[in-house]
This record gives sequence, C-alpha cells and structure tokens, in this order.
Amino acid sequence: MDLKVIIVDDEPLAINVIKNYIGQVKELELVETFSNAVDASTFLQSHEVDIIFLDINMPILDGLEFLKTLHEAPLIVITTAHEEFALESFELEVIDYLVKPIPFPRFLKSVNRILKLKQAHGPTERNNANEHPSIFVKVDKKKLQKIYLDEIVVVESLKDYIRIKTTTGKYIVHKTLSSFTEELPADQFIRIHRSFTISIDKVQVVEGNSLEIDNTRYTIGRSYLNDVKAKILNNSI
Repeated sequence: MDLKVIIVDDEPLAINVIKNYIGQVKELELVETFSNAVDASTFLQSHEVDIIFLDINMPILDGLEFLKTLHEAPLIVITTAHEEFALESFELEVIDYLVKPIPFPRFLKSVNRILKLKQAHGPTERNNANEHPSIFVKVDKKKLQKIYLDEIVVVESLKDYIRIKTTTGKYIVHKTLSSFTEELPADQFIRIHRSFTISIDKVQVVEGNSLEIDNTRYTIGRSYLNDVKAKILNNSI
C-alpha cells in the first residue's frame, strides 16, 4: 500500500526534514513539494493524493485557510512551529498536529496511525467521519475534547465562558456564546436568548415564550421569539 504524499511548507529546511522522513517509510511515496499553498491548490485540481504534510504560516494563503478551500481534503498532518493553532486545526478534522522541530519517532507515530486507519477503513474513512460530524473544544489549558454535534443539547453563556450540555456530559469552555454559535450548523442550532443556544431537534415542547428540553424549561428572548418559533416549526414539518 503506497500512499501518495505532498509537502506544503515555505521553509526549505522543513521540507527537507519531512522529505527525509518520508524516504524512510516504504509505504509513503512523495509526489511533490510546494513552498506555498496556492501552487499546491492548483496541483490538487488534477492530481489525487492521500496525505498532505501542511505548514500553517505561509505567504499569500496560510495552511488553515488553504485547508478550508478543499472540498474533499486528503488526510492532513499539520507541521508547524506554533502550538496555538491546534484547536482550530482539529476542528478542521486534521489527522495529526506535529510541532517543529519534529523528531522522527513522533513522525513515525503519526504515519503508523494513518496506516492503521487505511487498513481498517479503507478509502471510506473520511466519509464515515463526515456522517457523524464533531467539533473539538479546549476544556482546560491543553486538553482538546471531541464533542459530536448530534449530542449537544444546550449551550449556556457564562460571560467569557460557555457550558456545553450534551447527552453524555457537560463541558466548560473559554469562549463566548456568540462565537461558538457561529461555529455550529445553522440548520441544527439556534440562539433563543442572550444566554442560550439550543439544538433544534432536542426541543420537546414550545409554549408561549418558552420551550422545553429534557424536562427543563428555557425562556425565549423577546427579540428571538419569531425566528425561533418559525425555525422550530419548519424543522418539524
């Protein structure tokens, strides 16, 4: 099983390091290297690859913005000198996040994980992931927690934090309700109050200016009332 690989990085030394590592793994075939994401994007329009080793800080188009332009992305391994982009990267469903300087054992661990995924799931792995969409949230200084969207019940504002209630647990996240709500699919979630965003399909009862989820009643803000009722009723048809 040869996996076709490209490297996208504006640092020649970093490219050479990954290139050398790839050469030591017989299952990997390096197809091309690129010093910017624009050229890589053009290449992908007419070539299929299995893995992209992708830097973040690059001229013209950074790695994460490039990733957002890909409709059917290959498996993505981020290679960067910056740790602070980990959360956003995992929200974009990257397979791994390697921080430079990257030691070969850490690189090999990432590749072995990919090989196991390919062996277990074949080419449908990414499609299966899309059938159960999820989001990663930072629940403490370093821990990233995966939360499946269809398990989210209510998101409550706690000023600069939010409390995410799911069918399996509760999580406190350092993020505003507005910014988190914008990350959620608008056809599945709606803000009903300055303090609450809810999952539309979890609503059990709508009565007056309130609704009920899991036997808990939530007030619908006056300015949200018409939109909330319309969306919930349209969703139930």
